[in-house]
Amino acid sequence: MAFQCQRDCYMKVFVTSVVSCCPAELKQEVNGKKETLKGFDVILQDTVLFPEGGGQPDDRGLIGEAPVLKVTRQGPDAVHFVTSPVEVGQEVRVKVDWERRFDHMQQHSGQHLITALADSMFGYKTTSWDLGRHRSTIELDTPSVKAAQLQELEEAVNEKIRAHIPVNVQLLSLNDPAVEKVRSRGLPEDHAGPIRVVDIDGIDANMCCGTHVKNLSHLQVIKLLGTEKGKKNKTNLIFLAGNRVLKYAEKSYSTERSLVSLLKTGPDEHVQAVDKLQKSFKLLQKTNLSLLRDTAVFIAQNFMNNPERGNFFSLHKKEGDNEFMNIIANEINTEEILVFLTVGEEKGPGLFLLAGPSGQVTELGPQILELLQGKGAGKNGRFQGKANSLAKREEVEALLRQHCKHHSS
Repeated sequence: MAFQCQRDCYMKVFVTSVVSCCPAELKQEVNGKKETLKGFDVILQDTVLFPEGGGQPDDRGLIGEAPVLKVTRQGPDAVHFVTSPVEVGQEVRVKVDWERRFDHMQQHSGQHLITALADSMFGYKTTSWDLGRHRSTIELDTPSVKAAQLQELEEAVNEKIRAHIPVNVQLLSLNDPAVEKVRSRGLPEDHAGPIRVVDIDGIDANMCCGTHVKNLSHLQVIKLLGTEKGKKNKTNLIFLAGNRVLKYAEKSYSTERSLVSLLKTGPDEHVQAVDKLQKSFKLLQKTNLSLLRDTAVFIAQNFMNNPERGNFFSLHKKEGDNEFMNIIANEINTEEILVFLTVGEEKGPGLFLLAGPSGQVTELGPQILELLQGKGAGKNGRFQGKANSLAKREEVEALLRQHCKHHSS
């Protein structure tokens, strides 16, 4: 059967009755964590909320005051998941989240138009598509699409939009001869009722259960952002339709204004300015590394030249890396002297290195690891790793000084 959302894609509010309401669970991902929500599966006499299908995500909306979190199709029925129950038999007001729905209509009809013209102009068949949250992708059965073809295709789809060509929906029976002339990737196994065909007048006729605009002019504009390498010998074409193009332009302009403020140059010089900054940054990095290496050698030699030095050396430096610490350790006679080095924030995360007589390092390494809440490993008189917190650095130093006193007495 065709639902009310398929008979009239522009209807935003619909009154119908509740057929059933059963306890159910919904598995979903929130901020990267999987959660299971307890709620109810509701079947209505009819619905303006589109169930997931045809590459189009499901609608969101309300049944009465209850938010609908998922709509799926099961045979001839649309099943709505809500967190609070609704009374069976009662009349309810069903309202669709129109902004989400109209966005899906624009992207879906846009895909049909691009698919039809990519085929008729270049013979590139569509093998699948994805309606993403911010941008959509059409998988074309070709290893590549030339830049000139992309431009020609974009001009052609927008010309059809300007021609305000109507988009009609037909319902055909399975044995209708017209079905054979319709583009299709096949019907689902549990399909019930007549076949729904979305017909862009004179351009494309395609079996589809999704919601669509009734005229190509409602797409406003289509922007082809470019292509990416797809699966074997296929190309992914990335596009925006309608309001997404306006949002993309608004976001791009906001970014451009921010860059004007940061770079102190006009938009046309942004790439050149960033390139110049990157080169300056690489040069500074190189100079900084050279200075750090020189500093490491100086620190170690200064310690070794001190006649009053003992058998323990400790140092913490905010700036530095593993190479900096290892240079210091290499310059000090660690066969006789125990060396403890750290770099990073004083109370925050950082890096550490323990170097010295092999037996002492093997014994003390795991103790240091525990105090610094870190991860690390050691061999040949070196134990080093990452510290989650350097807050207990003084405790580590006290432990090592005590150990050195014990060994020297």
